[in-house]
Amino acid sequence: MSVNVEKRTDPPGESGYAAAAWELKERIRADEGVLRQRRGFFTDAYRRSTTHLLVENDALVAFASVRRDGYILFLAVHPDHRGRGHAERLVADVAEEHRSVTCHARTTNESALGFYEYLGFEVVRRIDGYYEDGGDAYYLKLGGESLRERLSGIVGG
Repeated sequence: MSVNVEKRTDPPGESGYAAAAWELKERIRADEGVLRQRRGFFTDAYRRSTTHLLVENDALVAFASVRRDGYILFLAVHPDHRGRGHAERLVADVAEEHRSVTCHARTTNESALGFYEYLGFEVVRRIDGYYEDGGDAYYLKLGGESLRERLSGIVGG
C-alpha cells in the first residue's frame, strides 16, 4: 500500500493548521524536551510566517514555519513519520524559495544538529543564553548552490 503525503501551505495571515502544528510541537516538547516555545509566541510567529505542511489522510505529519527572509522558525516531524525524508523535503522547499536559509538549534539538540549538518548547514556562531530558559543556541546557515541542487532532487524524487 502506498502512502500519499500531500504538501499544503498556510501563507502569512492564515492559520488553518496552527492548532495541529501546536499539538505536534507540544508532543515533541513533552517527549524530547525541545521546541519549548510558549503558545502565544508560537501562534503569533506561525501567523506571520509561511508554513509548509505535509499532510497524510488529513493529519499533519510535518511542518516548517519560515519567515520572509528564509529563517526557519519551527521544523517538526511527527515521531511516527521520521526517517521518510519529510524534513529534507520541507527544507528543500524553503531553499527553493529563498536565497538564504538560516535557523537556530539548541547546542544540546544533537539530533537536530546532526540533521542540519547532514543537509549542509554550517554553524555561523554560538549564542549563549539565547533561549528563554537560558539554553544556548547555534545560528546555522545553509551552504552552497550544490546543496540546493541536491535538495531539489529530494523534492522531485
